[in-house]
Amino acid sequence: MLDPAQAEELPGGYDPALRNEAAHTTAAALVHQGRANTDPEVVARLVSLVEREGLDVVAALWSDSQADSLPGALWRLYVLREWVRRDPATVADRYRLGVAAAPVHDVVAGVADAPGPADVLAVADAVLSGVYTGELDVALERAAAFGRVLATGAAFDADHLDDVDPSAAQRLTRGAASLVRTAEELEHAASLWRADRLE
Repeated sequence: MLDPAQAEELPGGYDPALRNEAAHTTAAALVHQGRANTDPEVVARLVSLVEREGLDVVAALWSDSQADSLPGALWRLYVLREWVRRDPATVADRYRLGVAAAPVHDVVAGVADAPGPADVLAVADAVLSGVYTGELDVALERAAAFGRVLATGAAFDADHLDDVDPSAAQRLTRGAASLVRTAEELEHAASLWRADRLE
């Protein structure tokens, strides 16, 4: 596999086929090797991949991958965790707003009652740890449920902003729709994993 500097020197930039192959190879290696390893330090390093390597590096590998692929599912999990890590207070607020309207998803997500920033950070880490230490389909479904509760909270937050700041309300509404779409994609990826078809 070429390193990014070498690949950029090639005429025409990245070859899409090479990029797709690299995405699938790295995702499969991370998941299968991570699941085969029982060392908690290895799992902690895998969970903190974005912090160590940078979001840009992970994006270069996986962000263009289809949602119904292993690299696409991992990309969505890591981006969700990174959002929680960067703004846990907002995520906790949105979660608290959404939980009453989405109680089933709250149970699946497994977040503490009246969560604070530390609680949502712990859940984001636990979900991603589940990719390597538990059942991948369960981790994907937990992330999807978490996203659905956050989407509900964002929609309520948008309603509160409608009169004060309509453009912010519109951005929040689009963000909520994006979270729902991501949740649907993660749920589909979970069903593909169970059918042994998530590659």
